Amino acid sequence: MPDRPSGPPHPFKTWVMVLLITALVAACYLPALRGSLLWDDPAHVPRPELRSWHGLWRIWTDLEATQQYYPVLFTAFWVEHRLWGDATVGYHLTNVLLHAASCCLLAVALGRLWSEPDPAAPAGGRRVPAGAEWLAAALLAVHPVCVESVAWITEQKNTLSLFFFLLAGLAYLDFAVRRRAAGYALASVLFLLALGSKTTTVVLPPLLLVVVWWRQGRLAWRRDLRPLLPWFALSAAAGLLTSWVERHVIGAEGAAFHLSLFQRTMLAGRVVWFYLGKLAWPTGLNFFYPRWDVPAAAAGWIAGGAALVAVTVLLWILRRRSRGPLAAWLFYLGALFPVMGFFNVFFFKFSFVNDHFQYLASLGLVAAAAGGAALALTRLPPALRAAGRVACGLVVVGLAALAHAQSGLYRDNETLFRATIARNPDSWMAHHILAVTLSKAPDRSAGAIAEYEAALRLNPAFPDSHFGLGVELARLPGRKADAIAEYEEAVRLRPIYAEAHNNLALELAGQPGRAPEAIAHFEMALQVKPSFAEAHANLADALAKLPGRQAEAIDHYETALRLKPDLAWVHCHLAFVLAALPGRTMEALAHYDEALRLQPDNVDALNGLAIACVRMGRIAEARSRWEAALRIAPGDEMIRNNLRLLDQMEGR
Repeated sequence: MPDRPSGPPHPFKTWVMVLLITALVAACYLPALRGSLLWDDPAHVPRPELRSWHGLWRIWTDLEATQQYYPVLFTAFWVEHRLWGDATVGYHLTNVLLHAASCCLLAVALGRLWSEPDPAAPAGGRRVPAGAEWLAAALLAVHPVCVESVAWITEQKNTLSLFFFLLAGLAYLDFAVRRRAAGYALASVLFLLALGSKTTTVVLPPLLLVVVWWRQGRLAWRRDLRPLLPWFALSAAAGLLTSWVERHVIGAEGAAFHLSLFQRTMLAGRVVWFYLGKLAWPTGLNFFYPRWDVPAAAAGWIAGGAALVAVTVLLWILRRRSRGPLAAWLFYLGALFPVMGFFNVFFFKFSFVNDHFQYLASLGLVAAAAGGAALALTRLPPALRAAGRVACGLVVVGLAALAHAQSGLYRDNETLFRATIARNPDSWMAHHILAVTLSKAPDRSAGAIAEYEAALRLNPAFPDSHFGLGVELARLPGRKADAIAEYEEAVRLRPIYAEAHNNLALELAGQPGRAPEAIAHFEMALQVKPSFAEAHANLADALAKLPGRQAEAIDHYETALRLKPDLAWVHCHLAFVLAALPGRTMEALAHYDEALRLQPDNVDALNGLAIACVRMGRIAEARSRWEAALRIAPGDEMIRNNLRLLDQMEGR
């Protein structure tokens, strides 16, 4: 740690440190930069219906348009998609740069706070030796518990919200000194941007009071508390809104969340000690940690809760000697409070702890560790200080190596969730995500089925695994009945599961005498999800086979195409129906042409168009269409038979 006099650092040296921190972050996250979309990333990168200007309006005005109501975050994703589309490297690079920027902002904030004269120090010297702020920045930059927040595109909510959180904190601390209205307005806007990126930043007002108390030794109502009252009101409103969305939109309710106040209190203590352990010794990190059986284990956590209280009391007693340790401890606890277990968080269905939950909270203890190390070095004999600096460097290098290895797991779903299962075989959600990943490869169906079955052994009540297993079974010869059973279980567990109703209806439609059941399930899917284009088209297919219901079928086909105009097979099926009706042949031809424009190798469209041409007497065109279809599908006997019939018609 350099021993330089107090005072502002030279701008050149500051920029050198900024570049070094950025390079350090880039080195840690290089393996993840080209990583593919993981788990629920597709729900965060804007869906097609949200990529327009109207979609941007919905991001701000529709609570259910996005997975969570974080309009600033999803606006950032919207802008990023405009810049680089679906290329994941852009999103990863944004996360890396935001993390690096937050590390540098932390150094700036600590540099200002620690450069203030310490009344207890001789001659009013610095509170903490110069350079310690950049050690804190380096520790945050490379700490492995941050990997999940930086390497996972979804957690841009963490990197973006921390960036605005630190900017808002810096602006407010500047206002606290200068007392300018413009400074307060700027700080308030930045705080709103932080809240709009992720609601856990509601903790900023109380954490600012902790920092101000550490700085001054006391809090004054007029000077310190009153300016933050509007921020507390904003925090309360944002917290209540997010809590409602978590429960009623995302689904953070049910038996998994039925915990008493005593159980939640004991859980909070267990959560804090777990995170402290991972922060101090970051090994065995996992995407899904085992989910604790809180009702069974809570009584055994009393000692941990008591220890938490004891540490807090001890640091309170020692505050007259130094307020720093208590301030860092309160900062850590305060930042963790929203995810301690007192409030329902959807992720608690899988685990009560997760690395990205302590991303913001880690600032307090990382700063304390860096400041404590710097102070300890000043108390060492000069001959040992160099060794102490080397030790600090080795800690940074060691953490960077762990972060580099951990970020390599975020290349793709299979890599990440196989590693997760290796460390936590009972993670039903990891098995499910791996099954979904394997199901996308046609030659890996057996592996997908095995993973779905593993997920269902661990959690038989998860409808998505029943649905996924049904999809795989439906592809296998002789397993239609098993597929139907899985779909039926999925809709029993989740009656508003539109996709399961649709797939169940598709299978029932192929069973003799079960068309009415199929139509009922298609209609249920559309009742739940009126914009489900494929369900409209599938219902139209079922109706088209029934006497006198062609008009209804046409309505549903047309609705499907209004919702998704690029569904070639729907254009083709609509054309089939139109071609059989008097006077609508030209409409049918238009839809056949559109189907072939969208999918030039669509054999069904070529065949239907050829049949329509025969009816219109355009024999040469019909022959060319069938010959084109035969070039695409040489083994198609129906096309060959049609050509033979055409030959007979022409007397060949």
